[in-house]
Amino acid sequence: MANGSRQAAWEFFGTELKRRREDAGITQVELGARVFVSGGYIGQFEQAIRKPQLDVAQRIDDALQTDGIFERLCRKLIDDPRYADYFAGVVELERLATRICEFAPTVIPGLLQIKDYAGAVTVAANPFKPDSYVDEIVTARLERSLILDDATRPEYWVTLHENVLRIPVGGPRAIAAQLEHVAGLMRERAAVVTVLPYSAGAHAAMGGMLKLMSFDDAPPVAYTETEYSGTLIDAPAVVMHAQRTYDLLRVAALSPKASLALIESAAEDFRRCASTT
Repeated sequence: MANGSRQAAWEFFGTELKRRREDAGITQVELGARVFVSGGYIGQFEQAIRKPQLDVAQRIDDALQTDGIFERLCRKLIDDPRYADYFAGVVELERLATRICEFAPTVIPGLLQIKDYAGAVTVAANPFKPDSYVDEIVTARLERSLILDDATRPEYWVTLHENVLRIPVGGPRAIAAQLEHVAGLMRERAAVVTVLPYSAGAHAAMGGMLKLMSFDDAPPVAYTETEYSGTLIDAPAVVMHAQRTYDLLRVAALSPKASLALIESAAEDFRRCASTT
């Protein structure tokens, strides 16, 4: 589904939600209380500013006795076989975000990946899948990165652990090209990237990756992920804690200038290695 068509469908979702809610004679605040979100969130759903997660859509159906229509709409809109169920909502939010902050402990973030690197990561996790499957996943990942080419691109802040610079994903040539791509985006000021060096030791996000997204007309969200699942978080207190974690990572990281030098040095080391093999 094209982005324009998908947005129109979310607008239909919001219009239908408003109609059903008003037909039931309840306010946004009352519906929010029944489905465990704020009344303001209900208003944002109705205006298609914020997209509800599937479990919220299911609770809305229960509260309004709508025979599963909002669950079915939500499943249709987030259903993309190229993304895990828990990640589809994140892809939608990336397109709406005005600011994205990300911490990557082991892998270059998807928004920064190039084809060879993305392919190597995908094959490593799916060794028995055919090339057609790998190509589909890689294409989806590269499509996500197009938001950085847009004139209205979000501010993109990334903190990479030094691990990311040292693991030869795809072999020396692939990782060298990947690091050079990141360095290029830094020089073009399409992203602010810093590196958390090994010398920093223990850090505030030892549990894993973290993504924060901010919006013009909606509250911020946080996203965390493990190997097999991900969690999109919009509880204000938890998001605030996640923001503090990211702030602590940034103050422990190298400066952008020093980070660029380290990334370029790592790329050169891999290029030299590739030339001797």
